[in-house]
Amino acid sequence: MYKIILIAIITCLSGCTFIPAYHRPSLPVPTEYPYTNSQTSQESALASDIGWQDFFKDPLLQKLIGMALSNNRDYRVALLNVEQIRAQYRIVQYAFLPSFELDGGYTRQRELATGNKYAQIHNYSASVNTSYEVDLFGHIRSLKAQVLEQYLATQEASRAAQITLVSELAQQYLNLRALDEQLALSQRTLKSVEDYDGLINKSYQLGNSSALDLRLAQAQIQTAKVAIANFGRQRAQAMDALVLLTGQPVPFDLSDSMPLEGEDLIEDLPVGLSSDLLERRPDILEAEHQLKAANANIGAVRAAFFPSLTLTASDGTASVKLAKLFTSGSQVWSFAPQISLPLFNQTTNLANLDAAQVSKNIQIAQYEKAIQTAFSEVSDALAARGLLNEQLMAQADLVKAQQSRYDLEGARYHNGIDSYLTVLLAQQDLYSAQANLIQVSVDRLNNLISLYKALGGGWK
Repeated sequence: MYKIILIAIITCLSGCTFIPAYHRPSLPVPTEYPYTNSQTSQESALASDIGWQDFFKDPLLQKLIGMALSNNRDYRVALLNVEQIRAQYRIVQYAFLPSFELDGGYTRQRELATGNKYAQIHNYSASVNTSYEVDLFGHIRSLKAQVLEQYLATQEASRAAQITLVSELAQQYLNLRALDEQLALSQRTLKSVEDYDGLINKSYQLGNSSALDLRLAQAQIQTAKVAIANFGRQRAQAMDALVLLTGQPVPFDLSDSMPLEGEDLIEDLPVGLSSDLLERRPDILEAEHQLKAANANIGAVRAAFFPSLTLTASDGTASVKLAKLFTSGSQVWSFAPQISLPLFNQTTNLANLDAAQVSKNIQIAQYEKAIQTAFSEVSDALAARGLLNEQLMAQADLVKAQQSRYDLEGARYHNGIDSYLTVLLAQQDLYSAQANLIQVSVDRLNNLISLYKALGGGWK
């Protein structure tokens, strides 16, 4: 009867742990985002459910993202980290199972027998040994829970790495496209000033233009050439950065890609509430899993205050003759339960417990910081979204106005009403407006990508 009671007590104790009950920290940010209306906030936060293939519809960009997900080394390391922690989790799982070893041995020794004679003794043995630690107070269970949470954290880290990679590559691709347009604009400007330079040269030779007009035209030519060289250098460096992100040379030409205004990104992304980020952002989920791992570690440290029970057993045969090793009567066995009582290491255990508590508090702060960072990123993207749309329309109107001014100044110059200086000033203002329009266009697209990333989109 007492054996049944003992088994029942051991079974009950082996099912308990000292892991503290987990409570998710309160949300350290407002419920709703600024710069958005209540109707938008009530929508379901589905940005993370929009796959990158649906958000980025440019075929060339889709090819580049696919290459990066297959060849980018940083992303590959993130995936390998998942495999590493998965292997560690399997190691901890095996701790719940008894370990078995098959041993076989042979000894030959010479001993002094009677009559000052020596005898040679042969010993043959074969045995199966097993060892099992009874998880009385949940030490192994706590370690298993800790490693499981760490494994889940690395999974979320790999998703966060994919989101970052997809967004960085898309923004680098758009920046490259913007540099192409800036380069083309500078080349068109150079041709325009060269045409004027030819006219001014002829007019100067006829005595109808001043040397100042001639020098202004030549200076403008050199200014355009400087801009072309500058944008050419930036484009080459941007291409190198794109190759680094994709992890291999780009096998197709990007110069024939569609203009920036042809990019079709989803503009009306559902925003939802700030609490939706807790389940949508992989970096927040990663921080929460790390917090749960620290919580489980407290259970493992607490279990060290209590005794541990290890059961070892051996069953086999032994004989002085190999032929009789497995005959009846040669069986040998042993059973050795061992209990360890922590008597003189309580100070160390208390210090370990304090350290585990501090580690949990650190993880709480990091979890809250992850939420605040995510909230800030979404808020910043929302704040810029509406203003960038207004800026883009105003900048487009400015380009039209400067183009009309430039055309009028050119006509007045050809009719001899104004000097070339007025044409030059109009041309410079037009160039500046057109360059700014390209920059605002790419800023607007990058803002949409930033909002998509901030809401947890890009890993499906």
